[in-house]
Amino acid sequence: MANKELEQELKKLIIDSLELEDITVDDINSDEALFIDGIGLDSIDALELGMALKKKYNLKMSENKEENKKYFYSVKTLADFIESQTK
Repeated sequence: MANKELEQELKKLIIDSLELEDITVDDINSDEALFIDGIGLDSIDALELGMALKKKYNLKMSENKEENKKYFYSVKTLADFIESQTK
């Protein structure tokens, strides 16, 4: 899957799995932080998003929280992580 397509798919997954009614796919910049400064997701959102990603893409998350933070920084970093895991 092309990275741009995956980014669009991830944006939709974020909105749908977290029930973000006031945000559209176009509102999310692929390079923007997802947590705190960016679209303002919190730790509960991270857990829900992680579960949705595991279910959809069959991902194996690291036990290292700092490593996971890097993957979850933005839509772009998530897309890169998913592509690296699904090759």
